[in-house]
Amino acid sequence: MASLPLATAGVCNSNAGLILNDDLRALQPIFRIYGRRQIFAGPVVTLKIFEDNVLLCEFLEEKGHGRGLVVDGGGSKRCAVLGGNLAQLARNNGCIKDVDEINSCDVGIHALNSHPMKSNKKGVIEKHVPVTFAGTRISDGEWLYAASNGILLSNSELTL
Repeated sequence: MASLPLATAGVCNSNAGLILNDDLRALQPIFRIYGRRQIFAGPVVTLKIFEDNVLLCEFLEEKGHGRGLVVDGGGSKRCAVLGGNLAQLARNNGCIKDVDEINSCDVGIHALNSHPMKSNKKGVIEKHVPVTFAGTRISDGEWLYAASNGILLSNSELTL
């Protein structure tokens, strides 16, 4: 995902018309920030999973091509979908030196919380489907703009 030159509040101020047309939407502020990258933007790929991270693992093994991953985990608070094994995968790819160093990794992650229990491996997933959470419907191919002061979704790439 690309770096974003402005805070999301500035993006909102500069694009009031898009907000009125519902072409620019803000997610409800329910996420905690993990990873070192605080500001990022790019087109999204959507995954819908529930207590199962098989497809998430497959996606993380691929090259990102500047895309961001939006994962609807069904709001489960019973397990993590990004845990030790996927942290190990990131470490093997040269991102994390120690599993405890996820917050120093140069990636942007916004998530509900952390959890010590790992997910299932049933392979029950949906890819490239619209997802709805944090008060917003998100479709594959939309653009995500994230900063420490919020996350925005746009129907198309914005000129910043």
